[in-house]
Amino acid sequence: MRRCLFAYKAKSQPMANPNTSSLDSRQLQTEDSDASPACVMTFNANDPSGAGGLTADIAAITSAGAHPLAVVTGAYVRDTAEIFDHFSFDEEAVTDQARSALEDMPVSAIKVGFVGSPENISTIAEIATDYADVPLIAYMPNLSWWDESEIDSYLDAFRELMLPQTTVLVGNHSSLWRWLLPDWPGERNPSARDIAKAAADLGVPYTLVTGIPLPDQFIDNVLATPQAVLYSEKFERFEAVFAGAGETLSAALSALLANGHDLQAATAEALTYLDHSLDAGFHPGMGNIVPDRLFWAQADVDDEESEDEAGDTPDDAALTSKPPFDLPPNGTTKH
Repeated sequence: MRRCLFAYKAKSQPMANPNTSSLDSRQLQTEDSDASPACVMTFNANDPSGAGGLTADIAAITSAGAHPLAVVTGAYVRDTAEIFDHFSFDEEAVTDQARSALEDMPVSAIKVGFVGSPENISTIAEIATDYADVPLIAYMPNLSWWDESEIDSYLDAFRELMLPQTTVLVGNHSSLWRWLLPDWPGERNPSARDIAKAAADLGVPYTLVTGIPLPDQFIDNVLATPQAVLYSEKFERFEAVFAGAGETLSAALSALLANGHDLQAATAEALTYLDHSLDAGFHPGMGNIVPDRLFWAQADVDDEESEDEAGDTPDDAALTSKPPFDLPPNGTTKH
C-alpha cells in the first residue's frame, strides 16, 4: 500500500511501481527509432483554466509517450474553483474534426470525456463503431454543476450509446454509484465489483473506480470486472481538493494502452503518473489545486543547489548569464 501523493514530494524521483515497468520513453518506443508515437484521439471540452478538459488530456497523453488527436466538443466557462457554464459544439463540427484526423492518421486508442450533448455522444459512438478493435476509454466526471434535466438526458444517451462501445469506464465511486446504481438497496456502499457488474450489464467489460472510501482516512482505486478485482491501489486521504484528477488518470491510461501495455500494467502506471502529478500539483488561482502533469520536465532543485555550491567556471558563468535562446524581433523571422 502506498501513501497518497498529497503527503510527500517526489518530483526528482522517476515513476516506479513494483507491479509494472517504469513509464520510460525508451521502453515505449519501438525498435525503429524513427517510428511515430501511437495516436490517441480524445473527445473533450476546452477548459480555459487549464485544470481539466482537453488541456489535461493533451498533457497526460503526451507525457505517456503518445500523440494526442484532440477533438474539441465544446467549451467550459469556468475557473479553478467551479464550472459556471458550458457551450457545446454541434455534432457536425465534432464529426468533421474527428473524421479529418482519422482519415490521415491511424489511431491506437480513443478517449471520451465530457462531450456536452446527447447529439455529440451519438456522433462519437457512430465514429467508434468504425474502430471496433481500438480500445475506447470513457471518463464520467461529476456533473453536479449542470442543470438536472441536462444531466439526465446526457447520462441516458451515454448509457445507451457510448457504454456499449466502451472498453474501460473510469469514474469516481460516488459518481458511478449514483449513475449506474441509483436504486442501490443495501446498507453498505456498493463495491467496485458491484459497479462493474452494473457497467457490464450495459456492455462495459472493465471499470476503474476511483476514490472508494476506506477506514482510517484511506481511499482505494480499483480496476474490476463483475467476477474479480484485477488491480487496486490504496492512497492516504489528505485534506486537498484537486481539479482535473480524473481527466489526468483516464488520459494517461488511454495513452498507455495505445502504447501496448496490458490493462493491469497500464492501470498501475496511470495511477503512479496521477500520484506524481498530484504530488507536484500547484495553486495557480484562488480555487482548487491543479495537477502538474509535466512534473517530469521540472528541474531537480537538489541538483541545481549542488551545481550552485560547486560554483561556476568563467566559461560556465558566461554561458549561464545569457538566455538559453533568443527570439528574433517581431516580423524578422526568415524562412
